[in-house]
Amino acid sequence: MPLDRDGPGALSRNERLILSLIRRRGPMPRAALAQLTGLSAQSITNLTRKLMMAGYLDAGAVVRGKVGQPSTPLALAPDGAWFLGLKIGRRLVELALVDFAGRVRIHRQEVYAHPTPDRVLAFARQGLDTMTASLDPGQRARLMGLGVATPYRLWDWGQEMADWLDHDLQAELSRSLPVPIFVENDATTACGAELIFGKTDLPRDFIHIYIAHFAGGGIVLDGALRHGPTRNAGALGSMPIPVVGAQGGQLLEKASVSALEALIGRSLPPDDSGWDVPAGIESEWADQAGRALAFVALSAVALVDLPLVVIDGAVPPATRARLAQATRAALEGMPTAGIDRPQVIEGSLGRSARILGAAGLPLAHFFQPDGALD
Repeated sequence: MPLDRDGPGALSRNERLILSLIRRRGPMPRAALAQLTGLSAQSITNLTRKLMMAGYLDAGAVVRGKVGQPSTPLALAPDGAWFLGLKIGRRLVELALVDFAGRVRIHRQEVYAHPTPDRVLAFARQGLDTMTASLDPGQRARLMGLGVATPYRLWDWGQEMADWLDHDLQAELSRSLPVPIFVENDATTACGAELIFGKTDLPRDFIHIYIAHFAGGGIVLDGALRHGPTRNAGALGSMPIPVVGAQGGQLLEKASVSALEALIGRSLPPDDSGWDVPAGIESEWADQAGRALAFVALSAVALVDLPLVVIDGAVPPATRARLAQATRAALEGMPTAGIDRPQVIEGSLGRSARILGAAGLPLAHFFQPDGALD
């Protein structure tokens, strides 16, 4: 039976913990789960049996070693639950149907000059109808919700975006879908996706910087994604940085795809196909962006003692690597008396981070140990 969202069928924290460990680390036997959770072998047996009966776990083939008892790895059951994700970007809107194992089963996208509420809603409603119709009745009963990843304050992008002011996207979408709808900042969802779906071992404290048309970020403390009182924590694109001149500037003015477009004098495609930036210009942009990112990273370290900076973005993998390297190089030249330089690594999800993070909103609410994006 699917998860009862309100009644006694809701999963316990230990059941959620087991699912999240398998999600990040891959299939594993009960003995490994007992070691990682600190629970007894009997407790793990009882909990995993319940999860298998509920349809969330599958047993793999028995593994027989040279010594000891044979073991059976447990894996997430792909049909255990289903999630929808909607990502609203500056030039691209995406909708995805994601299974319980984190695989995108159906993906739709549409390119535009700029997003308007009417266009986004028309795209979303048509896609939602198509995707829900693709599920059989049993799968549809396991559809847990829709997550929406959208930049906050869209109306600040220019007069053409004024229609977003006071527009209740969540209420509009709820008329098309009889499941919970969750709305979150797109850069925050990218950070959440790294927590849920990423394969990199992460410390309990780090910042995540996501470079897209503009820049954004997320902050993780004590293993939890932090939102702040107005749910705008990690708004790193708006963070002031030192520039020549009296007024100063913000991170997004240097570390963003829009800044790169200004250097090359044209727009770049909203996906990796056709990304043909001259090497010299991209190197100049990456160096400028790296210095700005290093300033933001070191400021965050001084404020909350973070050991790690994760840099990801809606850019090709080679460009992401260049940004991370430029940030590391800039950090080496900065004064760090009294603090430790953070490690800088690349994110593991790239362009898929925000759409996976959107689908991860209902997943986190119902299946992560503490409702990680809640």
